[in-house]
Amino acid sequence: MGKMMTTLVVGATGATGRLLIRDLLNRGLNVKVIVRSPDKLPEDIRAHERLSVTRANVLDLSSNELAQVVDGCGAVASCLGHNLNLRGIYGQPRMLVTDSVRRLCDAIKSTKPAVSVRFVLMNTAGNSNRDIPERLSFAESSALALLRLLTPPLVDSEKSADYLRTMIGKNDRMIEWVVVRPDTLTDESEVTRYDLHPSPIRSAIFNAGVTSRINVGHFMADLMTKDELWNQWKGQMPVIYNKVPVQSPQRIKPETSS
Repeated sequence: MGKMMTTLVVGATGATGRLLIRDLLNRGLNVKVIVRSPDKLPEDIRAHERLSVTRANVLDLSSNELAQVVDGCGAVASCLGHNLNLRGIYGQPRMLVTDSVRRLCDAIKSTKPAVSVRFVLMNTAGNSNRDIPERLSFAESSALALLRLLTPPLVDSEKSADYLRTMIGKNDRMIEWVVVRPDTLTDESEVTRYDLHPSPIRSAIFNAGVTSRINVGHFMADLMTKDELWNQWKGQMPVIYNKVPVQSPQRIKPETSS
């Protein structure tokens, strides 16, 4: 993709979204964001000459307004998630991510892009890729069934990825997609080495790995800007883990499959 491609990021004020935006701007791209509170963006990002801000909730924009925002974007990234408090977990909208993905895809299709748009969805290693499928142990399946009842955001994560898998699919002319699945998220100040796998290599429930948010942002930016990497992972749900130091006595060093 061209260096001056325009990208749209939703969930831009979140911990990962802000890192993704900074990475994209540092790569020389034009970036659009849809945010309810622009003042939550870091000042250097908010004042950047290549950042365009639409002040709104993505679900509150009309179809025409959303189409105007996505028009001309070569890539769209969603870092949306639910706040980890009672209102965020159990309040409305329960299907924030799924409904946003659906509306963004509808908006992209309404603009009839000449070249397919890359859609990158940040998800979770706790969500299985049902295209493969990924087999879970009885204990994992039971734990997930309970979590679906207790934590509605997990259902939202599953349905948002399922929308791309089943409603967009792998042969859509206007939209191509990748679902990025990090494991337990941590905060680091710099990008470090990380491994990519088609499926989890450890249990997200009973033996979770670690993924820094800045590594997630870096991988998402790479997907949007590097053709070879995109062609490797499009239509898939790669799992990303921080690369484990060899000297770590409590970690199993995963084999890189990328």
